[in-house]
Amino acid sequence: MAKHDFKKTLTDYYVFLKKYDGGDFIILLLYVDDMLIVGYDPKKIYSIKKVLSKSFAMRDLELAKEILGMKITLDRSKKLLWLSQERCVEKLSERFNMHKTKPVSTRLAGHFKYKAKSNK
Repeated sequence: MAKHDFKKTLTDYYVFLKKYDGGDFIILLLYVDDMLIVGYDPKKIYSIKKVLSKSFAMRDLELAKEILGMKITLDRSKKLLWLSQERCVEKLSERFNMHKTKPVSTRLAGHFKYKAKSNK
């Protein structure tokens, strides 16, 4: 990936970042034989796909709808992205024979307060 100007992130060994002038960037995630490319500019994403396809055997599945068991929903008009692990939770509950249990609401105790993380 370094050959294509991607830098490995410090937080995840298989997540790469390519920065462009003007603050634009592309995030590339690898997992075994799956790849997800995320970015604001579709032209840059297309260009990256074209370049990478010369180095790797690739099949373009266009817009991702799911990766690693997570459902991906995108609303470009509102610039919103949702990730859902609902199916993963369903599979786990079935695996541990809890799929027929009734849901219970658990509220956060009233004395808990959220604060912005300090960079000190």
